[in-house]
Amino acid sequence: QQAQSMGIINYEAYAAFAPSKDLKIEPQSVTPAMVAQVKGAAEPEQPAYWNSAKGKNVIIVQLEAFQNFLVDLKIDGKEITPNMNALVHDHFYFPHFFQQVGQGNTADAEFVVNTSLYVPPNGAASEIYADRALPSMPKLLGANGYQTATFHTNSVIFWNRDQLYKALGWGKYYDDKFFGKSDLVSFGASDEVLYAKTAEELARFQESGKPFYAQIISMSGHHPFRIPAAKFKMELPKRYKGTLVGDYIQSQNYADYALGQFIDELKKNGVWDNSVIVLYGDHQGLPIYSLNNKEKKLMKEIYSRDYSLPDMMNIPLVISVPNEQPQVFQQVGGQSDIYPTVANLIGVPLKDQVIFGRDILNQTANVLPERYYLPSGSFITAKGAFVPGSGYADGITYPLEGGKVAKPLDAKSEYDKAHRLISMSDEFVSSLPAVSGSGDKTAPGQESK
Repeated sequence: QQAQSMGIINYEAYAAFAPSKDLKIEPQSVTPAMVAQVKGAAEPEQPAYWNSAKGKNVIIVQLEAFQNFLVDLKIDGKEITPNMNALVHDHFYFPHFFQQVGQGNTADAEFVVNTSLYVPPNGAASEIYADRALPSMPKLLGANGYQTATFHTNSVIFWNRDQLYKALGWGKYYDDKFFGKSDLVSFGASDEVLYAKTAEELARFQESGKPFYAQIISMSGHHPFRIPAAKFKMELPKRYKGTLVGDYIQSQNYADYALGQFIDELKKNGVWDNSVIVLYGDHQGLPIYSLNNKEKKLMKEIYSRDYSLPDMMNIPLVISVPNEQPQVFQQVGGQSDIYPTVANLIGVPLKDQVIFGRDILNQTANVLPERYYLPSGSFITAKGAFVPGSGYADGITYPLEGGKVAKPLDAKSEYDKAHRLISMSDEFVSSLPAVSGSGDKTAPGQESK
């Protein structure tokens, strides 16, 4: 709103030099108890699903640019993501789940998921926070007997991941030196190569007799979504050809095909049935502000209404838990909620660790502060995505299911809560000690801590 009234050039100059809207927080006040108090929801004494996957492997698959509208989408009768659809219908599915990334996009998603902290106000978390000794899921699971490893077909130095991985405490990482440079799609080896080689490695991990935590970062669905013609698994309708929306759908159809191969291999080698599997999108693929009128019309065809801001930020979350029945959870969640949710499933307590997410198997109310894709002070709740103007009073809430409301739907207390939580996260990370030996380099598949 400010940009519209001031003009984009004037607004960018204003934003660059405007004072921070973050609240002043004393770092020593950021404790698990204080965060819980601000969040305002007590943890149940006997949480549902606690320890239901004790001793199981944990596999987290981060799907590049995968938005929730792809789930069950058919175009002219053609199912776009049949493998993801099968997962959604056979396991736990959270349709109201949202990205919480900043300028680091994919690397930010890795950071948020593994720390349950928020991204910095400026810059990528992998560059701004990589010199901190970060409390993390790799460290916690490692301390509880898990092997830990992360897999990505790009170079580990991209987005400063070599330093981020040390800060997160990953036991091993695998990058392009492990996956090679054959069968290139986007910035690295194809998802087919990623999944095939990773499945073999995970089988070896399981043979060791120790549980493992592995994160797999897919990449074939990366912008600008122009996969090689040899990878096409569907014929686009004529009206979609030559559009960003059509290219996106084509690339995600291929990414889903590769994901299906991975699932099949994990089921064959015995890893699937012995693992908690978590799948989610890392960030949006089709920003509203990048679509031309024809592309917006295609999105309206897909949604049967105008494509909205919450739609853009809506990503799926699917969790496969051995021996649990399919269920759809309607509560709002975000990437910061994955860590506490996984910890609950495998029975590892988090009471002494500062986290900003919630175990969304046991909490139905949520406030998700947002940065970068929305102005400072924005947040998402079950009522929608709130975007401030100069402050709360002139803000707008965009309902989750489309439409526009020209006044806030949430109470100002929710706005204040989002502000306080994100400011607390900033101060907490800034107060963490520096990582020792943060300048060291390591080889792929070798110790990274």
